[in-house]
Amino acid sequence: MARIRFDHVGITVSDLESVTAFFVGLGLEVEGSMFVEGEFIDTVIGIPDSRTQIVMLRPPGGGTAIELSSFVRPDHEPGSSNAMANELGLRNVCFEVDDLQSTVDGLAEDGYGLVGGIGQHEDTWRMAYVRGPEGIVVSLAERMG
Repeated sequence: MARIRFDHVGITVSDLESVTAFFVGLGLEVEGSMFVEGEFIDTVIGIPDSRTQIVMLRPPGGGTAIELSSFVRPDHEPGSSNAMANELGLRNVCFEVDDLQSTVDGLAEDGYGLVGGIGQHEDTWRMAYVRGPEGIVVSLAERMG
């Protein structure tokens, strides 16, 4: 079997600027931004004559990236902005944070609330889901001890 490694998670959004600002506010860094169109993207996604702008974000020091994509053409198709954990599809993007409560408080100041509450799994993890812009669910986890 060929070697495999995790490279990025792609999220399609309508407001690239506000979603980028949300992830930068969490601590990710913009690695680059560009428009993609032509035979390559048309072939890969199976949508002829498409054009999208992408922003790549990574945690400081590297690691798995988040690729935000906003379509210029064709128009984006709205998804469920209130999706819950049992809805089929990508459920959440998870980040480990040093201080869960202060991260949640900072996001609340920016208008992003908890989906549920802050839960604790034994003496190992504290975790919360926050609903960000466009309904994107971000899971925040704090390792305990």
